Amino acid sequence: MVVALDAGTTGVRAVAVDPGGRIAHSSYRELTQHFPRPGRVEHDPAEIRRLAGEVLADVVARVDEPVAAIGVTNQRETVVAWDRRTGEPLAPAIVWQDRRTSARCTELAEAGYLDLVRRRTGLVLDPYFSATKLEWLFGPGGVEPTGHVAVGTVDSWLTWWLTGGAHVTDVSNASRTMLVDLATGDWDEELCGLFGVPRHVLAEIGPSSGRVGVTAAGLPVPAGITVGGLLGDQQAALLGQVCLEPGTAKATYGTGAFVLANAGTTCPEPADGLLVTAAWRFGGGPLVYALEGSVFAAGAAVQWLRDGLGI
Repeated sequence: MVVALDAGTTGVRAVAVDPGGRIAHSSYRELTQHFPRPGRVEHDPAEIRRLAGEVLADVVARVDEPVAAIGVTNQRETVVAWDRRTGEPLAPAIVWQDRRTSARCTELAEAGYLDLVRRRTGLVLDPYFSATKLEWLFGPGGVEPTGHVAVGTVDSWLTWWLTGGAHVTDVSNASRTMLVDLATGDWDEELCGLFGVPRHVLAEIGPSSGRVGVTAAGLPVPAGITVGGLLGDQQAALLGQVCLEPGTAKATYGTGAFVLANAGTTCPEPADGLLVTAAWRFGGGPLVYALEGSVFAAGAAVQWLRDGLGI
C-alpha cells in the first residue's frame, strides 16, 4: 500500500492506494478556519498535525498489508514557523488566502520590484504568496529568526513531524514562496534579502519524488515507513490527471479553482493573467514547468455560505 496525505485548506485527508492503483481506504477531517480580523485567515499548525495523525492512523489501521510509503500533498503558500528544539509552532499558520500584506505588496510594486519578482519567480507581487507573509512573521513583535527557528509550507511542517526532524520541501512548493529563482529551482539570495528571510530558516529543496526520511517513533503510525514524495496540491492534481506532456492541462475545483497546464522543461515567459510555476522535478531529472490560472474562492465560498450565513 501507498498512503497519500493531503493537508488541504479546509480539511485533511489520507488515502490508501493498493498495488493495483485502486483506492482501498480513505479518512477525512475538517480543518478549523480562523478569521481574527477582516482579511486575515489563519490555521492552527498543531491542529493540522493532529488531524494528519488521526487520518493516517485511521487508514493504516484498516489496510490489510504493509504500507510501503507515505506521500504528502498540501495547500501551497500557507506558512508555518516552529522551534527546531521542541517541534512546536511559534505562531498561527498564515493561510494563502490571507490579505494582511496587501499594502506591503503595493509598496514593493511602487518601488519598482514587480519586474524582478515576475522575471525571477514567475509570480506577481501579491499577499497570496509566502514571502510577504514570512516578512510579516519576522516583523516587530513577531518571531525572531534565530538558529532555532524553522519556517516552511505545510508539507515541510508535516514532514518535520513525520520524520522527526527532516526540514525539506520540493520545488513545486518552494516555487510558490516568491523566494525561488525558477531558472535554477533554488532559493534566491537577492529575494531572500528583499523580504528579510534568512536562508538558514528555510528548508532544503529536494526532489518531488524520492525518499526524504522515514516515520519516527511515537507517531500514530508505525515507525520506519518511507516518506517518499512531496508535491503541492495543484501540481499533484496535474500529475494525477496524467498531464505528463506539454500542453496537457487540468482544472480543479476545491477551496479555490485552479487551471494548470504542463509547459515542459523550458521555462515559459510570463503571460498576462497567468503564473509560471514549477510543476515537479523527479530525482535528478529536469525541472518541469507549468502555467497556472487561479480563482481564490470556489468551495470556500460555499463553506462561507454554510457557516457564515447558515444556508
